[in-house]
Amino acid sequence: MDLPDNFDAREAWPNCPTLKEVRDQGSCGSCWAFGAVEAISDRVCVHSNAKVNVEVSAEDLLSCCGMECGMGCNGGYPSGAWKFWTEKGLVSGGLYDSHIGCRPYSIPPCEHHVNGSRPACKGEEGETPKCVKQCETGYAPDYRKDKHFGSDSYSVPSSQDEIKAEIYKNGPVEGAFLVYEDFPTYKTGVYRHVTGEEIGGHAIKILGWGVEDGTPYWLCANSWNTDWGDNGTAMLLVLFFIPLEN
Repeated sequence: MDLPDNFDAREAWPNCPTLKEVRDQGSCGSCWAFGAVEAISDRVCVHSNAKVNVEVSAEDLLSCCGMECGMGCNGGYPSGAWKFWTEKGLVSGGLYDSHIGCRPYSIPPCEHHVNGSRPACKGEEGETPKCVKQCETGYAPDYRKDKHFGSDSYSVPSSQDEIKAEIYKNGPVEGAFLVYEDFPTYKTGVYRHVTGEEIGGHAIKILGWGVEDGTPYWLCANSWNTDWGDNGTAMLLVLFFIPLEN
C-alpha cells in the first residue's frame, strides 16, 4: 500500500463527527476505556460510510467489563475492552451531563495538569461506576436494543507501516505508551521524552501520522479534555509506541 507522508483521519472522513471529539476521563484511570470507545465510535462511522454516527459509551465499558478489562478506574487492558465490544456489545453514551445516548459518562470533567475553568483532577484512582444495565430516563430504545457489536477485534504488529495501513484503511486505533514526568505538561509540537522518571502507562486514540521539521510523529487524541495539550491532541515521537489494539 502506498501511504502518504501525512495523514489525519479527521480530514479523511469529514462526515464522522466523533473523529473531532475530545473526551474527558475525569479523576479516573479509565484511559484504556476511552481510547477504545473513541476509536470504536470512529470506526463504526467509517465502516458505515458515515451512515451510523454514535458516541459509544465509556461508562458502559468502564463499569460492566469487569475483571476481563482490569480494574476499572484503577487501570485496565485495551485488548479486553475491544473483546468486550465484540462479545457483549456497548451502548451509546456521550460526555458527562450531556444526556446524549443510553449511558453518558457519570464522572465530571476536571483539569489534567493545566489551569482552566474546571476543578483540578484528584488523581486517577476514583471509584469505578456501577454497572447499571439500563438507559438514562427518557432515552429509547432500551439498554439491550441499544447495544452495538464489533465483528472482530485484533492487535496490529508494532510496525509503523502496518499501523499506518490499518488507520488509513479502517480508521483510528487505540495505542498505549509509557508516560514520563514531562508528558503531562506537553503543549505543542512533537513530544519526546527529555526529563523525568517513568510514571506509568497511558492509552490514547491514534488519528494519523506526519512529519514536522524532519521528525516523524503519531497524531493522537488524549482523553484529558481540550484544555490539555494542543486542543486535546498531541504529536508523539514515532519511536514511542508499544502494541496497539483495534
